[in-house]
Amino acid sequence: MNITSVKYLTSVVKSKEILQDDMVEFAFVGRSNVGKSSLINCITNQKNLAKTSSTPGLTKMINYFVVNNLFRIVDLPGYGYAKTGHKHIANWAGLMEDYLLNSPNLKTVFVLLDCRHKPNELDKMMLEFLNTYQIPYVVVATKVDKLAKSKIPQACAAIAKELGVRREIIFAFSSENGFGKDKLLDYIGGIVE
Repeated sequence: MNITSVKYLTSVVKSKEILQDDMVEFAFVGRSNVGKSSLINCITNQKNLAKTSSTPGLTKMINYFVVNNLFRIVDLPGYGYAKTGHKHIANWAGLMEDYLLNSPNLKTVFVLLDCRHKPNELDKMMLEFLNTYQIPYVVVATKVDKLAKSKIPQACAAIAKELGVRREIIFAFSSENGFGKDKLLDYIGGIVE
């Protein structure tokens, strides 16, 4: 898939604002600091489309981006770290859950994990939620540039084993050098087209 245009559409902070139309959507979710904004910027060839920060837990809303006037990328709040009160965390969790359960054209959730660390309980809970509600997903092992190239298949296999998923649904990715970018875009393209 070749991305020729991408634009920010809107951000929502309340469940009633979640978009309900017939445009295909792909959602991106993961622990804070896993490289979600960097991945979105990388696959869309934009430097600052999704805001990156050295402070994890900055995405507190659902951000929508329209790609090629064909589909949307949906940036969901990061989980697992936030310099905020429990009330706000509960709000984001509720918002994210409402989005995942009530978005009729959500085709795939890309669950991002740092390839250098074992999936934690929050990661497992996210997959359990997606499995329970039969929401299609794939796992993206980010930051593979931090590993020797020969170690990448091993890291992906370890993640698959830990999560109890098929190795084929794990995508290795680096926003630093673009490793795995074409595979991700081909996957999206295969669904859109």
